[in-house]
Amino acid sequence: MSKSPKKEPFLKRLQSKWKLDSVFQVIMVLVVFACTGFTILFIKSPILEFFEVEKGGFVNTMLYLLLVLPLYQIFLLIYGFIFGQFHFFWEKEKQIFRRIKGLFVKK
Repeated sequence: MSKSPKKEPFLKRLQSKWKLDSVFQVIMVLVVFACTGFTILFIKSPILEFFEVEKGGFVNTMLYLLLVLPLYQIFLLIYGFIFGQFHFFWEKEKQIFRRIKGLFVKK
């Protein structure tokens, strides 16, 4: 039996992929994602219910895209600041905006 090459641990791979300084920083980034996800989970329904639209409908989807997704991005920055990872998330936000801009601007 031949030994397979040892696979790098998951957190180390994320550290490398995200170009972070430490595994602790990776954990903080994951905590930010978790907090943001839970926050959106709790505020999504009240926001959509406020507009009294049926779940799964076209209007529901449009409101989600126009209201909830931008709120997700804002909460990422807020939690990123709270957990000391604002720079990481700000750079990611700028990448997203550049990609979106690229869809609409001819080169």
